[in-house]
Amino acid sequence: MQTHFSPAQLADPGLAESEAILRKCVHCGFCTATCPTFVLLGDELDSPRGRIYLIKEMLENGRAADAETVTHIDRCLSCLSCMTTCPSGVNYMHLVDAARVHIEKSYSRPFGDRAVRMLLGLVLPFPWRFRIALRTAALATPLIPFLSRSGRSGERLAAMLRLAPIRLPWGSSFKPGTVRPEARPVARVALLGGCAQKVLRPSINDSAIRLLTRLGVEVVLPRSEGCCGALAHHLGEEREALKQARHDIDVWTAEIERGGLDAIIITASGCGTVIKDYGFLFRNDPAYAKKAARVAALAKDITEFLATLAPPEPVNKPGLTLAYHSACSMQHGQKITTLPIELLTKAGFTVRDVPEGHLCCGSAGTYNILQPEIATELRDRKVANILKTAPDGVATGNIGCITQISRGLDLPILHTVEWLDYAYGGPKPGGLA
Repeated sequence: MQTHFSPAQLADPGLAESEAILRKCVHCGFCTATCPTFVLLGDELDSPRGRIYLIKEMLENGRAADAETVTHIDRCLSCLSCMTTCPSGVNYMHLVDAARVHIEKSYSRPFGDRAVRMLLGLVLPFPWRFRIALRTAALATPLIPFLSRSGRSGERLAAMLRLAPIRLPWGSSFKPGTVRPEARPVARVALLGGCAQKVLRPSINDSAIRLLTRLGVEVVLPRSEGCCGALAHHLGEEREALKQARHDIDVWTAEIERGGLDAIIITASGCGTVIKDYGFLFRNDPAYAKKAARVAALAKDITEFLATLAPPEPVNKPGLTLAYHSACSMQHGQKITTLPIELLTKAGFTVRDVPEGHLCCGSAGTYNILQPEIATELRDRKVANILKTAPDGVATGNIGCITQISRGLDLPILHTVEWLDYAYGGPKPGGLA
């Protein structure tokens, strides 16, 4: 792709990076075949190629974002399926992230839009605020019909209420600190507590801790750890995202220096994709570049780390058939594809791939709130494809996918590590009971 950035523009490291990404695009259009929004809407501007043209025109001319550009960029799920398909190696993730930052700096959103996005940023990254909000949401569910008919912002609030669980689980069985195995540890890891996951499904990390310690791993649960910055990052709130990321980098660096870490384990693949990208995000920050790269190198999805250990023979053999839903942040963001299936198969499960497995379920962080109509259509399509495999349950690696798909599927949908913990001697998951 030809670009026409001026030398003065290219002196900006961010614009120089975007220009290098743009020049890799050869207009082939392979990305359109695997883009969920193009598959549903059929609009070229709702495909990666179309969005690349919009971003190029906006950045190259140094102009503020307009309503049309914002509409089509906002509809992007950041599922990154286009990056898996692209034969030219276009890093669409970094390009669309830069576009979102530019939009938030240069575009004045309607008041209702700003209010909803601000609410998400103020609540979701903070577990105690999120818990209070969910309890309040349970009381507000009678308002859903009214909100659904009261404009765009009302529809988003209604979507938020629909996603809220009727009951909240108790918190984790494990407190911050160090959980040690019975025998001498074979490794020492930190486990990301998470934000929404900590409130919605604490059993995921509990399963990870039980399984890891059973396999001889010492697990550190840092006391002052916060949000990894993923939510603010995807909303284009660059300053807040980097602030949150710096805090966690400092927390993990202190733990590395205190007792060493063999890995930083992540059980939410959306968080994992962003944390593994810390080296890029802080590449121009002399105070954090080295520390961020170190943290990024240690970041591992739970399935990546489990694959380095030698599990015993399964204790529980339920003989279940599972549909494996590969979260977009897992398969496209982190390029982890067959590993979870291999682990589940070794644990005694029969695992089936879901048709159209490359297409997003519509969760995508806060997408199912900000773009509820498209998200619902994607969810229903995903559920229909899962049912084609006739499974007894579903395994996946991201809390967002679990929350989204469970709203349309009456089957147990558990994190991969919950299924594995059960197979290797853990308690029966609540979803199965």
